[in-house]
Amino acid sequence: MDQNVFGIVYCSGQEAEGETHEHTILLATWDGRAVHVHNFAGTTSIDVHHAHRYAGKTAPAISGRPHTHRYVTITSVDDGHQHKIEGVTGPVVPLPGGGHYHLFHGVTTVNGRTPHRHTYSGRTGGEV
Repeated sequence: MDQNVFGIVYCSGQEAEGETHEHTILLATWDGRAVHVHNFAGTTSIDVHHAHRYAGKTAPAISGRPHTHRYVTITSVDDGHQHKIEGVTGPVVPLPGGGHYHLFHGVTTVNGRTPHRHTYSGRTGGEV
């Protein structure tokens, strides 16, 4: 089954000599339907006497149908280290005036002088 996809591909050009480089694809449409992303941000739980801040954008999803979004980001550096946050949002939660948001929650990777993890939860912003 063929899918018509439209987007923009770009390369950061910051790879060191001999390293594999990556391309990022910014999707605009998938099979003729618009795609969208959501902003997300928050603060982790307090563990080992500190918390971390995080922010990012979800992966794109097709607008106008039931969906979830993948998300991944790195926390702020606090107490000399950071953590990775990664997961999949919950389903669409409609907003009264139109649009929607998604709930998300999870556990960070383990890191720190005293190895530990943090929990996090929140809701995405509206569609971007």
